[in-house]
Amino acid sequence: MRYLDEYRNPELARRLVREIRATATRPWSIMEVCGGQTHTIVRQGIDELIPVRMVHGPGCPVCVTPLATIDRALAIAARPEVIFTSFGDMLRVPGSGADLLSAKARGADVRVVYSPLDAVRMAAANPDRQVVFFAVGFETTAPANAMAVLRADAEHLDNFSVLVSHVLVPPAMAAIMESASVDAFLAAGHVCAVMGWTEYEPLAARYRVPIVVTGFEPLDLLEGILMAVRQLEEGRFTVENQYARAVRRTGNTFAQDAVRRVFRVSDQTWRGIGEIPASGLVLAPQYARHDATLRFGVGDVSTSEHPECIAGEILRGTRTPLDCAAYGTLCTPRRPLGAPMVSAEGTCAAFHNAGRIRQETP
Repeated sequence: MRYLDEYRNPELARRLVREIRATATRPWSIMEVCGGQTHTIVRQGIDELIPVRMVHGPGCPVCVTPLATIDRALAIAARPEVIFTSFGDMLRVPGSGADLLSAKARGADVRVVYSPLDAVRMAAANPDRQVVFFAVGFETTAPANAMAVLRADAEHLDNFSVLVSHVLVPPAMAAIMESASVDAFLAAGHVCAVMGWTEYEPLAARYRVPIVVTGFEPLDLLEGILMAVRQLEEGRFTVENQYARAVRRTGNTFAQDAVRRVFRVSDQTWRGIGEIPASGLVLAPQYARHDATLRFGVGDVSTSEHPECIAGEILRGTRTPLDCAAYGTLCTPRRPLGAPMVSAEGTCAAFHNAGRIRQETP
């Protein structure tokens, strides 16, 4: 990407840090929702420079993909007639006993694609195989996955299906506000680029919390934190947009229309968190023939999380990786016990990559 230096200017960063310090009169708790924001905050040490407690939220779609869905993916990928396609970040996410990369090593036809439309083209080129795309993500990836389903349907590709695990941010934020002590939120800029921020306005008013739509560079985050702190200090609870260069209030209506055509809102289980009402997407009935769960009959699976993994508490923001006895020992990026250690947006990976070390209690 071009034109990033101005969002990483060290002098401007120091100025924003000084302003946050001068403005905050108490250690406010601010949750950043996006895992990409978490990585910037931890990598740059922003949370260690300011008198504000940064709470790392469940903003990693890979991490919150239900364990049962990973196990369904493994069951489907093991079938000899299937070409199982996915973005690369899902390959090493552990299921109950394996991951897609190890399934590939055992002979499953698992392929990394860079767009769901690549999987559609693969289905057209391989009419004798069943091509499945692992459709994972927040609202950010839902439009492209919707377009893939629409394209496959228009081309009558009966050998293309999707294993859907889409989650929605606003219901998760509401669930967090009901159960956790968070004073303000930094909303994910890329999600809001698609959906806008109108869905956040009732949340800010109902729970009396500032919500600041924020980008991903150091200056974006520092400015977003400052905007949230100013609201808290002034007793204001509104939605503000720091990421004005990319986000409009109404979002991308064309993308929203595609999502509404293909998907319906449903209750969704979040890995480590549990079921959150109306927090997910499933295929609309008219596209059910492209539903991999129905096509391969993998709706009922039994799962078990590793007993040493506290990923659920980390995703809820109630604990950090440094509270986990397995962090950096039993659980590493090479041998992860839970998704937050392997995902590029996971909190545990962010801490590990930044060299944050767990201090043993004497």
